[in-house]
Amino acid sequence: MSTTADDGAPLGLMPGQEVPFDDRGLAYGDGVFETVLVRNGFPVLWDYHLARLARGAEVLGFPAPRQADLERPLAKAPKGLAVLKLMVTRGSGGRGYLAPDPPKPRLRWQLLPFAPTPNRWWEGVRVRHCRLRLGIQPVLAGIKHLNRLENVLARREWQDPDTAEGLLCDSEGRLVEATGMNLFWQRGGRLETPRLDHCGVAGTLREALKGRVALHEVAVGPEVLNDAEALWLGNSVQGLWPVTRLDDPDGRAQHRWSLGPPHRWLQAEAQALLGYPVPEVRDH
Repeated sequence: MSTTADDGAPLGLMPGQEVPFDDRGLAYGDGVFETVLVRNGFPVLWDYHLARLARGAEVLGFPAPRQADLERPLAKAPKGLAVLKLMVTRGSGGRGYLAPDPPKPRLRWQLLPFAPTPNRWWEGVRVRHCRLRLGIQPVLAGIKHLNRLENVLARREWQDPDTAEGLLCDSEGRLVEATGMNLFWQRGGRLETPRLDHCGVAGTLREALKGRVALHEVAVGPEVLNDAEALWLGNSVQGLWPVTRLDDPDGRAQHRWSLGPPHRWLQAEAQALLGYPVPEVRDH
C-alpha cells in the first residue's frame, strides 16, 4: 500500500499501516531495522544491509523476511536519492516477556526522499563527548535492534545546531560509536575504529570499508583521540564527515583539526562506496 505525505512526498507502508497495540516491537523493542540509501531505485550497500538484518533476526530468534518482500518497496522509489527504512518485529503474541512460539514476524517500511548535507563533507563537523555510557551486552553487540533508548537519551544532551554528533563510550570507558554513526580515526598513520564486541552497531559503511582499507578494530578510551591525525564519523546514508573540533560534555573545545590530505583519503573511499562526490584534496 502506498500513500502520499502532506507535503506531497512519496510515502510507503506495507499493508496494514496500523501497528497493533500488542506488537512486540512497540511494546519491547523486540525487532530490528535497517535504514538504506536508495539511488534511482537501487539500494546502496544492499548486501550488507541484508546480512545485518538476517543476523539481527537470528540473534533475536525469529525468521527474517524473504529478500523479495524486503525489495518490494523499491518499486515505489522516486528518481534521485531516497531513504528506505525497514522494520521487522517479532509480531504479536506471547505472554508478557515470553515470546510467541512460533513467531509471526511483522514487516513495515517507509520510503522518503533524501538530501544529504554536503557542507559537512567539505567543511567538516564539530562533535562532543556524551555523558551517557552505553550498557554492555555482547549478545546484542553489532545488530541494529529497535531498542535505541540509550541513543535517544544521549542525543538529548545537546541542542546546539553547530554540534553534529556526540561520541559514546561504554560503561567501562571504551570508545564505541557516535549516537547515529560509526567512528574512525588515524593514529600514527594507522586507521582504527572501535571494537564492537560489547555493544554498539556495526554499520554497513563500516563493514564495506573493512573490505577496502586496512581498518584495525581496537578497544581504547577516548584519550586516544588526542593523538589522532584525523577523525571521522560515518554511516551508509550521510557518508563520511571529517571532524574539525571535538568538545567535552560541557561544550568546551578539547581538540581541533585542520582539514587536509589525512582527512580526505578515507573520505574518498567511503564516498565512492555510496556514490557521493569526493571532496577535493587540499593541503591547508
